[in-house]
Amino acid sequence: MTDQHVSRETPGWTPIAEEAERAARVLHPDRHGMPRPVHRRLLTVANQKGGVGKTTSTVNLAAALAMHGVRVLVIDLDPQGNASTALGVEHRLGTPSVYEALLGEIDIAEAAVASTASPNLLCVPATIDLAGAEIELVSMVAREGRLKQALSPEALDRIDVDYVFIDCPPSLGLLTVNALVAADEVLIPIQCEYYALEGLGQLLSNIDLVRSHLNIDLHVSTILLTMYDGRTKLADQVTTEVRSHFGATALRTVIPRSVKVSEAPGYSQTVLAYDPGSRGAMSYVDAAREIAERGADGRIRTDGR
Repeated sequence: MTDQHVSRETPGWTPIAEEAERAARVLHPDRHGMPRPVHRRLLTVANQKGGVGKTTSTVNLAAALAMHGVRVLVIDLDPQGNASTALGVEHRLGTPSVYEALLGEIDIAEAAVASTASPNLLCVPATIDLAGAEIELVSMVAREGRLKQALSPEALDRIDVDYVFIDCPPSLGLLTVNALVAADEVLIPIQCEYYALEGLGQLLSNIDLVRSHLNIDLHVSTILLTMYDGRTKLADQVTTEVRSHFGATALRTVIPRSVKVSEAPGYSQTVLAYDPGSRGAMSYVDAAREIAERGADGRIRTDGR
């Protein structure tokens, strides 16, 4: 059952009513299901700057979609394994992981395990072995397409997922290139802070290079503003600048700076499990709903290409 969204145009609207409705979406996901996409969506979550909320956004968006009835797979492509930790998935040395899938030793279904966040959420973990993958991939045939090969439509059909989120390391190396080749869409988290757009030009340039030579379907479909602090003028300035540059690609929802969001990974949880009534949890649910609604009605290509 879908919910009736409360907005300023709704009779009887008040800020408290809107906040109560947002909380209900988190606390009662069974009553507020999200639509499945018209076609399976593969999104690479990338930004070479560290500390922008990339992994945090990956796991919380994935968990929000999964809790609301959508089947999701998270690929942890960061050797640090933070996404695996947040999703409560084992990633000790020797665990079947994305490393073996990249080498073609195992099928992606063999490495995908259910997250503690939701039975609809699967994760392919990253182990410390992945740290050496950049070097090992250099000598391999079709090294940029190893992940794409592992995430073939047939392999994904076997685990029956609607969304695939690929969490990249904070660099523009061979692992990130593999992620860009494997996906059709790029989701870029941008923090509402000083130097927010620093390095973004290089990322967009790399996306253009991958599109030109390796993946003609690749496009930036989603910009997510994170770490928004409404008490500062800077946050509003960054938000305005990003929206004026990226237009409809930027989600309406912004993710606030939140202690709860930062604390949750320390307990091997998403913020939706750690504190479902927090502003951070509600914001991630709102952002996930926007992504789901775009996927359901085909409004995905927003960069004009």
